[in-house]
Amino acid sequence: MTGLLTIFLCILLAAATFLFMEFVAWFTHKYIMHGFLWVWHRSHHQKHNHTLERNDLFALVFSLPSIALFYYSTVVTFNPYLLSVGIGIFSYGVFYLVFHDIIVHQRIKWRPKKRSKYLNRMINAHYIHHRKHTKEGGEAFGFLYAPKQYEAKNSNV
Repeated sequence: MTGLLTIFLCILLAAATFLFMEFVAWFTHKYIMHGFLWVWHRSHHQKHNHTLERNDLFALVFSLPSIALFYYSTVVTFNPYLLSVGIGIFSYGVFYLVFHDIIVHQRIKWRPKKRSKYLNRMINAHYIHHRKHTKEGGEAFGFLYAPKQYEAKNSNV
């Protein structure tokens, strides 16, 4: 029975970490990317034809905790709970890559043909965020959560 309980707790911990990462992403985006590390993030708010941008350094930085947790919880000492936190962080990173880089910014030309109202709202919120090309006065800093105020007038964002 304890094996099933451990599995359940690990799934719950990975899911909670995934959801918590939205707060981490929002906070980091608003106060760090649009703060003292604007020097990296500015490239993301400017039109360009480069494949990579300085802002992509954040993906490397944000992957380090997940990599460290994977390594420590499997190689150094087995700890399924730390591994679950690493999986939650990694899962959020995959979501971010698919949603932000592929669906919204079209780094790979693919977008679902049938989209829910919520996915359209998330896309619209991100486009509204990109209306500003400066670090001040931004809005819509999150990725998973898009309030109803960002509902697009048409559903084909």
